[in-house]
Amino acid sequence: MNIEHLRMYCLQKPGVEESFPFDESTLVFKVGGKIFLLLSLTSNPIQFNVKCDPEKAIELREAYDCVLPGYHMSKKHWNTIIHNGSVNDTYIKEWIDHSYDLVFSGLSKKIKEQLIP
Repeated sequence: MNIEHLRMYCLQKPGVEESFPFDESTLVFKVGGKIFLLLSLTSNPIQFNVKCDPEKAIELREAYDCVLPGYHMSKKHWNTIIHNGSVNDTYIKEWIDHSYDLVFSGLSKKIKEQLIP
């Protein structure tokens, strides 16, 4: 999965917006105004941060060398994924989905209804 595929995967989710709120090299994806993925456009290999359930975050870090505590984020709730080819795209998509679902589930009922009529 390259940057453009990752970007398109995120954007196909309901209510997702992309922006550059921090700098021109960090692409941020939000749902309901809340961040669920930060993507570095300058890293090689591709690196991105995703939100994660704290227990699952620890399990993933122990199981996969490409999963690290979230860079510049809460280490308890965020993982940095280094997409170096050591895991297949199915896992990458699962981790993105998990992040999106966590953030979406925390939104108010009113915002959820606005995003998904």
